Amino acid sequence: MSNSQEEVTLTRDVIATLIPHGEEFTLGSGEKVTITHRLGGNFTVMTLQGMYRIAARDADALGEINDDATKQNKQSGGKPASEDEIRENLKSVFDPEIPVNVVDLGLIYRVEIEEIDNRGRVAFVDLTLTAPGCGMGPVIAEDVKGKVMELSGIDEAEVEIVWDPPWTQDMISEEGKMELGLI
Repeated sequence: MSNSQEEVTLTRDVIATLIPHGEEFTLGSGEKVTITHRLGGNFTVMTLQGMYRIAARDADALGEINDDATKQNKQSGGKPASEDEIRENLKSVFDPEIPVNVVDLGLIYRVEIEEIDNRGRVAFVDLTLTAPGCGMGPVIAEDVKGKVMELSGIDEAEVEIVWDPPWTQDMISEEGKMELGLI
C-alpha cells in the first residue's frame, strides 16, 4: 500500500465515485487528479471538484498497472476457501476515506459458508459501516463481494450491510489502531 501523493493526468474518461456520497461521475480524459491512496487495488484521488474513488479496473487511466487483473486466486482443483481465508482476503478491501482495511476496522461482523442445493457453496458476509449515512456503503459491499468471489470453491457471495451492533472505534483491531495513530 503506497500513500505518497502523486499528480497524474487521466489518459481516458473514467467513471469515478464521489466520496463520501457514493454518486458516480465521469472524470474526463486530460483532467489532472492527485492520487492520495492506493488501497486494495483501488485509488482515492482528489480533483478541484472533490475526492473520488477510481476502481482497480480503471488503473490504466491513471497510468497504473491493475494488480488485480494479473492476480487469479481461483484455483482449479484447489481446496475450497475457508471462512478464515475469506477474512484474510477481505483485508484487501478498504473504505476509501480510511487507510485501514475493513477487517481491521471491525466492519466485518459475520463470515459463514453454507452448502445450498442448486447454489453450491455460498458465502454470507455481514458488513457494517462507520456511519449510517456513508454513501460509499454499496461500493464497499461490492468490493467485499468481489474479493469473496475470487476465492476457490465459492459459487456465490451475499453481502449484507447491517447496523446491529452499531460500529464504534472499540471494534478496530490493534493493528488498525496503530495504523490510525490511536495507540
